[in-house]
Amino acid sequence: MRPIIGITLDWQQEGTYSKRPHLALREHYFNAVYAAGGLPVGIPMVHAAIPQYIDSIRGLLVPGGGFASPDSWYVDLNEPAPYEPSPRLDFDLSMIRQALAVDMPLLGICAGMQLLGGLEGCKMTRNVTKHANTEIDHLDAKPAEEVAHSVTVTPDTLLASIVMKPEIMVNTAHKEAIVEAPPHVSVNAVAPDGVIEGIELPEKRFALGVQWHPEFFLTDGDPSFDIIKAFVAAAAK
Repeated sequence: MRPIIGITLDWQQEGTYSKRPHLALREHYFNAVYAAGGLPVGIPMVHAAIPQYIDSIRGLLVPGGGFASPDSWYVDLNEPAPYEPSPRLDFDLSMIRQALAVDMPLLGICAGMQLLGGLEGCKMTRNVTKHANTEIDHLDAKPAEEVAHSVTVTPDTLLASIVMKPEIMVNTAHKEAIVEAPPHVSVNAVAPDGVIEGIELPEKRFALGVQWHPEFFLTDGDPSFDIIKAFVAAAAK
């Protein structure tokens, strides 16, 4: 049987779907999990149901999105906050805490990686271009379906064991980024300009975050798809 993979949803006050508050998410996350052998299920933002969610799923995927994180996470509070507050923050952090507490396989993508990192004591920047003094356009380099730059994979990490390559090509779409990680958080991928592109928690069975969007690459043999397949395989054990 396919392992059930819970995917938290993004929140909008209003938008093209409805003028009322609603939950939504791009279909790519669901398609990627199913293509990798999992059964994707969207997780509604009901705090009281979190224990039941954790009991019902076998893996947690925290997707990307644009919403404000706590000020205490940032090294550059003088920079304007690029995003508005969202109830998603508290809900996703609670889901991540509960998943880590039971050592459930967890994959954080883009903002999902930042939430995992912030929860574990990482520090972030609100403006990666300015902080890294980089010429790489981390926000809008190319369409998400196209790779934009390389990342160097850290040897002897979970990510290295998955992709089996010292360097891979990735897409990019982020303005914020993790810039510091405490000793218990391993940096597993770095862009040519030094920007942190991946983290993991070695003491956990599978707790991995990547700054890029692997859900856009579903071809067998693609290292990004290998990440999603490895996550689903861990959930199936």
